[in-house]
Amino acid sequence: MLKNVNRTCKSPLFGYYYLLSVYGLGIVFFTLFRIITLVVFYNDPSYPHEYGVNLLKAFIMGLRFDTVISCYLLSFPILYIIVGSIAGIRKPVYYKIIHILISTLYVICFFACAADIPYFKYFFTRLNASALAWMDSFSFVFQMIVEEPIFICYLLGFVVISIAYLLIMRLMRKYFLQDPTFDSRKMAFRITLGILFVGLCLLGARGRTTIKSPIRVGTAYFSNNAFLNQLGLNPIFTFINSVAESSKYKEINLIDSDKAERIVEEQLENNDWQNPNIIRLKPNTNIVLVLMESMAAHKVGHFGEGQSLTPNLDSIIDNSLCYEKAYSAGIHTYNGIYSTLFSHPAILNQHSMKKTVIPNMCGLPQQLRSHGYSTMYFTTHDDQFDNVAGFLYANDIETVISQKDYPSKEVKSTLGVPDHIMFEKAIQELNSIDNGKPFFVCLMTASDHNPYVLPDDIPFVPKSSEMSRKMIEYADWSIGKFVSEAKGCKWFDNTLFIFVADHGASGSSIYEMSLQYHHIPLIFYAPSQIEPQENEQFALQIDLGPTVLGMLFSDLQSNNLGIDLQRKKRKYAFFSCDDKIGVLDSTLFLIHRISDGHEGLYLYNRQDTCNYITEEANKADSMRNYAFSMIQHSFNMLKNKATSCK
Repeated sequence: MLKNVNRTCKSPLFGYYYLLSVYGLGIVFFTLFRIITLVVFYNDPSYPHEYGVNLLKAFIMGLRFDTVISCYLLSFPILYIIVGSIAGIRKPVYYKIIHILISTLYVICFFACAADIPYFKYFFTRLNASALAWMDSFSFVFQMIVEEPIFICYLLGFVVISIAYLLIMRLMRKYFLQDPTFDSRKMAFRITLGILFVGLCLLGARGRTTIKSPIRVGTAYFSNNAFLNQLGLNPIFTFINSVAESSKYKEINLIDSDKAERIVEEQLENNDWQNPNIIRLKPNTNIVLVLMESMAAHKVGHFGEGQSLTPNLDSIIDNSLCYEKAYSAGIHTYNGIYSTLFSHPAILNQHSMKKTVIPNMCGLPQQLRSHGYSTMYFTTHDDQFDNVAGFLYANDIETVISQKDYPSKEVKSTLGVPDHIMFEKAIQELNSIDNGKPFFVCLMTASDHNPYVLPDDIPFVPKSSEMSRKMIEYADWSIGKFVSEAKGCKWFDNTLFIFVADHGASGSSIYEMSLQYHHIPLIFYAPSQIEPQENEQFALQIDLGPTVLGMLFSDLQSNNLGIDLQRKKRKYAFFSCDDKIGVLDSTLFLIHRISDGHEGLYLYNRQDTCNYITEEANKADSMRNYAFSMIQHSFNMLKNKATSCK
């Protein structure tokens, strides 16, 4: 097409041809930088090189992220070209302006791609907002670059690539934009084409067709190969996202960090209480963790009032170790997934899992995988929602089963498939696992959440007339069906089932924070290994992991905020509700509002609404310091990248 640059494109669609060519050229050069990155890492013997077909997947993922950036870069030029096309503007200078803008933007992006290669090589994370930390020492950084030959090589490479890009762009401008022509009879077609280009640009910038979530950093994480997961990312994407993230999430300064560390250490090291009946699981016991969507304790017959809607869970509790005073870390599903699997509390209104630079967490997946367990996660819907898949793949979950893995006819709503379909899929997958290898599986249900969709093709007849209560019954029926089918599997007797809610559900509350949104079931069910018992001590979601690991291993050390409930006791229970923090002891409920510092201290067991903050000031101080310390210390660990296993 560009063989004779003295000729120009006489088509009235010259502007659209130009835009398509610019997009294609940008993709080629972005891919070139990705190839260079691959070569740099491939020549380093410290990184594994057994990529196989996953390498192709990484480059396909790269095409998607490069398209996102290109669509953002071309969004204004597309509108500019459409205006010129509809208005019949023929002056070459009009199009030269947009050509210069496009070329400049792409060259800036290429500079970021070139800078990303040594950055990625050194930190093993793509370019992000952390690079701005050196802006106040620019002269020092510049001198360091000049004195390091390899940096000069990258700089020279950027110059050569940019010159090549600009030369090709110049040829394309001469061919497409030098002598624009118009045909008024094709005006309607040009308008229609303009609308189509705008639509394609918006779709490309979003990165995904799924309604629930646009493309995220976690979308690139498709395997357990940390390098390939990051290879598909575009460094401009990670940089912009991390800058936006850093501006959104503010520093947490609840309490002096040294004081927080002392209080945390006191809780974690307190081994005064010794349980003479510590549960020991058989070696290589499988772990099946069911995270029940919105299954508040008050919904479960064992805890609740009136007619039981959960006969199956009640039956399981009757044959389990059940913690009567268990509390969720927060009020969002991402809080429940994060805190249950990785034993860190919810940090107020910060999103636990939407991280551009995904932290390495010392949680259940990592600990169990290091002991030979295979690790899986099941969800009913889009695994990119809340960046779940990316976060989990980066933290030792080997396989994520989500909406894309179920028959399309089974997908009933934005929440994907009904619970029982997910459980059936889990049974199939677990039956296919190598018998010689233990497994850890987490299953996240969703049916007990709006929009409610009650399957009508199953042998289930609810007793209730209200849809929300029918869905509680259905969720319970699905769990009962899952356990019943599991009993017929050869792995059942060697499996610990854990049932816990991601969070509670709203209900009547006389306080600013609803305890019903935090009080949840925590059930350990292994009929052949655990005797039925009810435990009245405080238990938090973050304690689930260390407690399970304590049942399996005698000397395993965890680097997180959870405790082994068999060997230690919580001084208080604590949890977050966006900008509020709640703390419980046996009689008092402290509510602290971060926005204005307001506090209330209530006798919750008596449903007393009188504020005792003045009368019980010392007790309030102790409760506040405890919760503040746990949250502050967790924030500090994340900030200092100190969350990996020691």
